[in-house]
Amino acid sequence: MWRERPTVALVITPRARLIDLQGASVNDLLDHLRTAVGDAHVLTDGADVAAYVVDWTGVHAGQALAVVRPGSTSEVAAVVTACRAAGASVVPQGGNTGLVGGGVPDATGTQVVLSLGRMRTVREVDPVAGTITVDAGVVLADVQDAAAQAGRLFPMSLGSEGSCTIGGNLATNAGGTAVLRYGMTRELVLGLEVVLPDGRIWDGLRGLRKDNTGYDLTQLFVGSEGTLGIITGAVLRLFPATPRHATAWVAVADVAAAVALLGLAQQHAGAHLSTFEIANRQALELVLAHLPGASDPLAEPSDWYVLVELAGAQTDDGLDDALEAILTAAVEADLAADAAIAGSPAQRTALWALREGISEAQKVEGATLKHDVTLPINRLADWVAEIGPKMAATLEGVRPVTYGHVGDGNLHYNLSAPVGGDDDLRTAAADLSTAIYDSVAAGNGSISAEHGLGRTKAAAGASYKSAVEVDLMRAVKRALDPDGLMNPGVLLPLVGQS
Repeated sequence: MWRERPTVALVITPRARLIDLQGASVNDLLDHLRTAVGDAHVLTDGADVAAYVVDWTGVHAGQALAVVRPGSTSEVAAVVTACRAAGASVVPQGGNTGLVGGGVPDATGTQVVLSLGRMRTVREVDPVAGTITVDAGVVLADVQDAAAQAGRLFPMSLGSEGSCTIGGNLATNAGGTAVLRYGMTRELVLGLEVVLPDGRIWDGLRGLRKDNTGYDLTQLFVGSEGTLGIITGAVLRLFPATPRHATAWVAVADVAAAVALLGLAQQHAGAHLSTFEIANRQALELVLAHLPGASDPLAEPSDWYVLVELAGAQTDDGLDDALEAILTAAVEADLAADAAIAGSPAQRTALWALREGISEAQKVEGATLKHDVTLPINRLADWVAEIGPKMAATLEGVRPVTYGHVGDGNLHYNLSAPVGGDDDLRTAAADLSTAIYDSVAAGNGSISAEHGLGRTKAAAGASYKSAVEVDLMRAVKRALDPDGLMNPGVLLPLVGQS
C-alpha cells in the first residue's frame, strides 16, 4: 500500500523566506506586483480571487495572497522576480480545469497565483512549415480554430477544450481523444518560451523539427506542472486537415472485446483510425440522465460501448466503407452486438456528446473519486475484471464510472458514491484509491496517464517510483528552483508528506 511506503530521503524544502509575508512586507510585495502588471491585474479581494482558488472539481481549494494577471512574458518575468525576492511561492494557472489540484494555492494564504488568462495572442501560423506559435493563455479551442482557418489541423481534443489553455496542456502533458493517432501533448510541441524561477526568460521558440545539440529542454518543461518554470509561449505542430469522418457507437460485451476490436480496426483502417474510446453502461446512464437532449443510439443496453472514428483528407472517399468493414468483421467475430453509424454531422456530434459529457454528468450526480490510470493494453481487460470486486468489497454500492482511451491504455476509473452515500465515499476514499494504485503498480502501469499528479497524487506518485527516479526528479527541481518557490507541493511531495 502506497501510504505505508517510506519517503525518499532526498527532499526539497523552500529556503528561509527573505521577508516575512506579514504587514508592511506584504504591502511591499503587492506594490511591486502592481507596478509590474498594473493595479487592475493584482486581485486581493475575496470575491475577485474566488474563482482562482478552487479547482474545477470543487474538491481542491486554498487561499492566495494575491492573484496576478500579467499580459506579457516580460510582465511574467517581473512578477516572478518580485516573488522570488520576497520569498513568496508562485502557483501558475491556466484555465483552471485541472482535476488534481495542481493549479490552485495551498491553504497558507502566502502564495501568489499567477494567471496567464490575459496572454491570448496567436503569434504566428505557418501552414507550410506546419507550425503555430501561441501565448500560453490561448484557449485550446482557439488554437484549433486558428489552425483550421489556415487549412490545417491541431489535433489535441479534450472535453475542456473550450476553457483549458495551451500552457496548462503543456504543463500537464495533456492527452485527450486523439492520442491514438497524434500522441500526447509532448509530441505536438516543437519549442517553448519559459520564465525561469530566477526571472530569466528562456527563448526556445525555434520550431525546428531537428535540433541535435544537447539536452532537450523543451521536453524538460512539458509535464513539469509549473514546478520548474512558467511556460509563456509555444510552437506547436500542425497537421493536414481531416474534414472527412466516419463515426460509430458500438456495443461490446466487455473490455476484452473492445481491445480485440481495436486490433481489428487498426488492421482495416490503418492510419485513418483516429479515435477509439470506451465507456461502461454506468457512464452512459449518467449522461442520459443529466445531458439535455441525449438519447441512447442503440435499442438494447450493453455493458460496454466503444466510440470509433476514422478521419481523413477531402480526397479520402473510402472511410465509410472501411468503417462498415470493421463493424461487419466485428459482428462476425462476436466482438460487437450492435452499432449506430453517424449518417450526418449532427449525428456525429450527438455520438461524441455521449462520450464528452461523462465527466460533467458525473459531477452533477454527486461525490466522485477520480482516477486516471494507464496499463499495458493487453492488461486492461484483466485489470478491470479484478478491480471491480475489490471496489465493491471496500464500499458496498459504489458505482464505477469507467471510460477512456483504449488505444493508449488509459482508463478514467472514476467512482461515484452509492446512491445517497456521498459521505460514505469520502470516508472510504483512501482505501479505494490505495487498492487502485496498488493494483495498477502490480500491473506495471501508472497512476496518472494524463491529468498529472498535482497536489492530490504527489506523495503517491513518488512512492511508486524507484528511489533513483525520484532522486533524479528532485535533482532537476533543485537545480532549476533551488529556493523551492515554484508550485511547491505539486508533483513532488514536500518534507513530511507521505
